[in-house]
Amino acid sequence: MYKFLIILASGLALSANMVAGVAIVVKDRAITLHDIKEEMQISQVNEKRAVSTLIRKKLEESEIKNRKISVSSTEVYDDIKDTAKRNNMSISDLYEAALNANGISSADLKIKVKEKLLSKKLYGAIAYSKASKPADSELEEYYDLNKESFSHPASFTTVIYQTTDKNALNKKIENPMFYAPQIQTQEQELPYDKVSPELAKLLQRTPVNTFSPIVPDGKGGYLSFYIQGVKGVQDLGFEKMKGQIENMIMGKKREQVLSDYFAKLKDNADINILRSVK
Repeated sequence: MYKFLIILASGLALSANMVAGVAIVVKDRAITLHDIKEEMQISQVNEKRAVSTLIRKKLEESEIKNRKISVSSTEVYDDIKDTAKRNNMSISDLYEAALNANGISSADLKIKVKEKLLSKKLYGAIAYSKASKPADSELEEYYDLNKESFSHPASFTTVIYQTTDKNALNKKIENPMFYAPQIQTQEQELPYDKVSPELAKLLQRTPVNTFSPIVPDGKGGYLSFYIQGVKGVQDLGFEKMKGQIENMIMGKKREQVLSDYFAKLKDNADINILRSVK
């Protein structure tokens, strides 16, 4: 009897702590103070923006449940496998790259992929039938107004640092004067069109005179690219980018449909704001 009372008392204390940490309730789904602070930190936004994002996520979760949308573990695995293949990596290399570049564990990556696929299915159910395809004239106008977005460096002048000792490579990045004989270096010019799209994006995101994040080399070792400079600018051309432009415009149209949809949903939803972060 006493044991039962202790367990019951502990359960009541836990429930009280949970309620104390709840800031907002959206359709019986709780958003805690911790959730809000974490969103503010990760997305570098203020409290109002973080709250808006989290409310939207809770509304999406509710819609996914109501529409009985699901994603299987096979779908998640296939998406991860396709991503690894595009990057010429094994799946284990991809997990390690996600951990090194973004601090995301394999378990967290699977969760994020599942969330992405669920959202994609939800968006498709809500928006695809309501967003009309753009005419060629709209595609050309978008291209003309955003030409800088459809160009890229012709090549990257790099020094490639490669080793099986990740700690040594980290020390090299932190202190370029650090010497480690196990780190091999090679100067190489990497043409944009000759590397994988993901590597091209990595190189393009890395400022000149800095190191890229460490990534697996696919052979059990690690790489980091020191960007010495970029050469030339290549205009990709309208015809080559036509499909991508259409996808971008359709994405914006779908997002507008979704924003309107969830704004109406929010107005009619049972949302209780209990406290702010401050």
